[in-house]
Amino acid sequence: MAQDVKLTPMMEQYMEVKKKLPPNTLLLFRLGDFYEMFYEDAELGAGILGITLTRRNDYPMAGIPYHAAEGYIAKVLAAGKKVAICEQVEAAQPGKLVKRSLARIITPGTAIEPSQVEAKENRYILALDLDGATIHGAWLDLSTGDFLVGSETAIENLLPVLSAIDPQEIVIPDESLARWRAARDKIPAMEELLDFFADRLVSELPSFHFEQRGGAKSVLDTLGVLNLDGFGFDLSHAGLGVAGAVIAYVSENLCARPENLRSIRLYQSHRSLLLDPATLRNLEILQSASGHRAGSLLQAMDGTVTPPGARLLENFLAAPTLDLPEIIRRQECVGALVANPVAIARLQETLKSVRDLTRILGRLQNRLRNPRELGGIRDTLAQLPEIQAGLAEADSPPLRTVSARITELPELHQLLQTALLDELPAQLLDGGYIRPGYDAELDRILALTSNNKNWLAELERTEQERSGIRNLKIRFNNAFGYFIEITKSNIHLVPDDYIRRQTTVNSERYYTEELKEKEKEIFHAEENANAREQELFAQLVAQVLEHSASLRETAEAMAELDVFLGWAAIARAWDYCRPALDQGSSLEIVEGRHPVVETTLRQQHLGLAGSFSFVPNSTSLDAADAQIMLITGPNMAGKSTYIRQVALITLMGQIGSWTPAKSCRIGLVDRIFSRVGASDELSRGNSTFMVEMNETANILNNTTDRSLIILDEIGRGTSTYDGLSIAWAVVEHLHADPERGPRTLFATHYHELTQLSKSLPRLQNFSVSVKEWNDEIIFVRQVVPGAADRSYGIQVARLAGLPQAVLDRAKEILEKLESDDATVTLSSPAPAARPRKKIKVATAEAQLDLFGA
Repeated sequence: MAQDVKLTPMMEQYMEVKKKLPPNTLLLFRLGDFYEMFYEDAELGAGILGITLTRRNDYPMAGIPYHAAEGYIAKVLAAGKKVAICEQVEAAQPGKLVKRSLARIITPGTAIEPSQVEAKENRYILALDLDGATIHGAWLDLSTGDFLVGSETAIENLLPVLSAIDPQEIVIPDESLARWRAARDKIPAMEELLDFFADRLVSELPSFHFEQRGGAKSVLDTLGVLNLDGFGFDLSHAGLGVAGAVIAYVSENLCARPENLRSIRLYQSHRSLLLDPATLRNLEILQSASGHRAGSLLQAMDGTVTPPGARLLENFLAAPTLDLPEIIRRQECVGALVANPVAIARLQETLKSVRDLTRILGRLQNRLRNPRELGGIRDTLAQLPEIQAGLAEADSPPLRTVSARITELPELHQLLQTALLDELPAQLLDGGYIRPGYDAELDRILALTSNNKNWLAELERTEQERSGIRNLKIRFNNAFGYFIEITKSNIHLVPDDYIRRQTTVNSERYYTEELKEKEKEIFHAEENANAREQELFAQLVAQVLEHSASLRETAEAMAELDVFLGWAAIARAWDYCRPALDQGSSLEIVEGRHPVVETTLRQQHLGLAGSFSFVPNSTSLDAADAQIMLITGPNMAGKSTYIRQVALITLMGQIGSWTPAKSCRIGLVDRIFSRVGASDELSRGNSTFMVEMNETANILNNTTDRSLIILDEIGRGTSTYDGLSIAWAVVEHLHADPERGPRTLFATHYHELTQLSKSLPRLQNFSVSVKEWNDEIIFVRQVVPGAADRSYGIQVARLAGLPQAVLDRAKEILEKLESDDATVTLSSPAPAARPRKKIKVATAEAQLDLFGA
């Protein structure tokens, strides 16, 4: 802005608020029925929101209606910006500057309004700090109050869960990014952590907010407790510094301490099955390769009918538990429901009518209140007796523990039913939400207001008759109050006692002394009615929040029930089995199927004649016996689908779900690693091969004998000899321990690797079988013992549509190469081909001599 422009008092007020805001923040300044933006904010906001940019007093401005602000704010947040809300804190009075103050700052990580958060997705803000290679993290979903803290001595132990929760915003100490970038070559997994920051909003806080002692005090004050013993850790925990930092950041943006935080959970990597970022991506666990839920394991497992249930399922997959009793408890709940299909249908239909209690409570506790939120609690409480009846119908001990956590609160339901109208407005200031008969004082005030409206209608009729002006109207606006509006064609008929108030393009506006006096009376009555309704509403909110602990526990139990109902419905529809889990080292799957591919195939065949069939396959692995399955076979035969399905079945079983198989036994897995598929990372200067090697290195450096590894085509991104050498060495490394090793499925095109079964006793050869007919192949999709005898590359190329002339020439060259003829004669002007000599594989007695003499 120009420095020599004299500011009005209102604009001085605006600039005073603006200068206190962090960078990258748009200020929405309340002016009557609009939020206005000025100067650079107006230009930026108009571009993001697609609204008109205007000018006033030679500076740009743009505005949005206050009642529609939530939707506009969501667009600004999606653009990676923050939004500050400056509200009017007193009623407007003619000739007086309205007091305004900063109400809150909304950031991608602190948004909690319904239009700004995805109902079925968690929305975390993460505070992060490093002490050498030790990483401290605290993540909070402000909309639900879900709050966790963890410290790990290695970045790679915390990064899996941080990638899975996919935080919307990251808070770090100021000037720390430069230090971390400088240490990328010294600290393992630092490069991966820096990649994690990419495309996420990173905000900085002064580093004193991350101090452990101050953080511990902040956590105690926020939770309202004297110690953290009840949450499973003590006040010396190193992660409390970042926990305090996230509370400080949220409090700064809420302009108040968050009131919906009632607990904090300790995350420890050794209690969870870890899924590194590459595995989450390669197995499409939380989202598909296209970046959407559709096509992911999450979607295939999601039979929920409520947003809290969908979010809980996401949490289960983000941090799968290693707690065997908890896994079995979940299985038993699902089993009890599978046995009662009538109960499944009844309970799911009832749950469709409940509201998102957890997020409603979060908004009420953080001062974002409207009548419909209380209506949501009322309507949900009305469904609880039906839910309890459905659980009683299922009648099983594990479901009784879920039922015991649901509290019906009939007195609170009756209060809200009596106090609130059936149809409620979206805004508190709109009024009209308290039911007539609930409060005698409000009824008396509203009667006065109704009489005043009748008086105005009668005055309009009388003045029309007195003046002879048939289109005379009595109108109202916030700037001028009540006035008599007369079109300019009738000005000559205006009575002498009319006093001019305003001139417009098409009319003149007047008032009379009688109307002015009545205006004061009306304003007084309306103000009293609004004030009384808001007073009653505040009382209702207070009474609801007295039951917040019970309501939250009820919400959590219903979310869990929703997940179990969804799993039970899927298990019945898709013929899933209950897997047996133990602390052993085996993995036995009989006739397993890929959960995502199977559902996709059914959707594709829906409504078509005939039926589809996903070919099931079995798996038998053991860390101390049959540790490695080496799988060969042609492209498109189903190797990748098979090894992925084994990993997904294991993951499903380990979060408590039933699994797509005839039967299944899973020895608990501490980590699942995958190296399947690859793509260039040109922005980082990494080729396909470099990405492949990075992921392989992560696996080899972090696996244990309780891990499950799936590897697909290791070494294909480089020359044949180099690729085979690397793949050979990787297999030997995984088998190196003489007694046991990680359960591994290794799919490869290198048929030479099948010779390793002679020297590695825990490695077994398998192949995906095909049938040949007239020089064509038919994919059987069946995994069978033994190595594949050939790759069928030319036949697959035919299926892909290569021209017949190319296929014929390729077949000719292949025959000559396989006959070890190094003098291939080219009958056409094609470029010279370098013949590939057969590779002589070493025997067990000369294992290191991989390529022979």
